[in-house]
Amino acid sequence: MPAPVLAMVTGQVLPAFLLCSTLLIIKMYVVAVITGQVRLRKKRLGVCRLNLSGLVCQEIGSPDLSPRSPLDVQHVPFGRRAHRNDMETIYPFLFLGLVYSFLGPNPFVARMHFLLFFLGRMVHTVAYLGKLPAPTRSLAYTVAQLPCVSMALQIVWEAARHL
Repeated sequence: MPAPVLAMVTGQVLPAFLLCSTLLIIKMYVVAVITGQVRLRKKRLGVCRLNLSGLVCQEIGSPDLSPRSPLDVQHVPFGRRAHRNDMETIYPFLFLGLVYSFLGPNPFVARMHFLLFFLGRMVHTVAYLGKLPAPTRSLAYTVAQLPCVSMALQIVWEAARHL
């Protein structure tokens, strides 16, 4: 094995990345389960069908058309949006973190990148589902994106350097 790959496999960078990545995937599953439980409890189930005009979704489970309270209407979309936001941010992190791990970064710096992203996403999810005040969620999102931007720039720099 080449020296950088061997150092990555036997070092501290890859295990730190794998731990944070696995915990984030588990968190995504937990958010999906919470969203499903809220949908069942609030009877906010939907069915989506594909027809000639595209994907059509309609809600089922409420025989009457009585208006719902705003709280009932907001529970499910918050969980769904939190899950969608996770997919939009965690999947790029998985790619960036893995490639970044191959660059042979300083183990402490790499662990801080992974930990900062992980903690930012955890706080973001708690802020989303707990409906914490607005700056909390935005700050958590920004904090989680800083390591991704840093890793992306380092990947681009290394790739450009080897052209």
